[in-house]
Amino acid sequence: MSRIAIPTREAAPAAAQPLLDAVNNQLGVVPNLFRLVALSPAALQGMLGLSGALSKALGVKTRERIALAVAQVNGCDYCLSAHTYLGLNLAKIDAAEIALNRQGGSSDPKADAAVRFAAKVAEARGKVTDADLAAVKAAGYSDAEVIEIVGVVAENVLTNFVNNVAQTDIDFPVVHADAV
Repeated sequence: MSRIAIPTREAAPAAAQPLLDAVNNQLGVVPNLFRLVALSPAALQGMLGLSGALSKALGVKTRERIALAVAQVNGCDYCLSAHTYLGLNLAKIDAAEIALNRQGGSSDPKADAAVRFAAKVAEARGKVTDADLAAVKAAGYSDAEVIEIVGVVAENVLTNFVNNVAQTDIDFPVVHADAV
């Protein structure tokens, strides 16, 4: 059971309810993470704004691969569960690739560079080496795309930390970080 009570849409603060409605309109459901963050309308607005802006970056497969790698680094079962589901069903990533993503890699050479870099950013809290930065750029990522990778890492660190703090009830098929 979640350590912080997850409100229903009706019990969420009034300022968060239209944001939850927008999530429902986009996804057809409101996952527990969004209802939990709705306890703070400002936090929900910020999270949705960052997510919306970054949804235009890097492509859905790369973003999902990064989300899986970062969730694994941070030991977030909720996000591993959600992004495994989204990876399989939205991004159409196969199970073998998801396993590689969780280990900080990819079978696709360009995606591998992004996922490896993202995992290093998460592990090193952004203090990557010159070689780490050179490797992602050598794979064909522009400076702007490097910033986007860091942004996707930050977006996922936020949700990982919220879920790890709250121990959010998982509303996707459950995946555990300790079961790689």
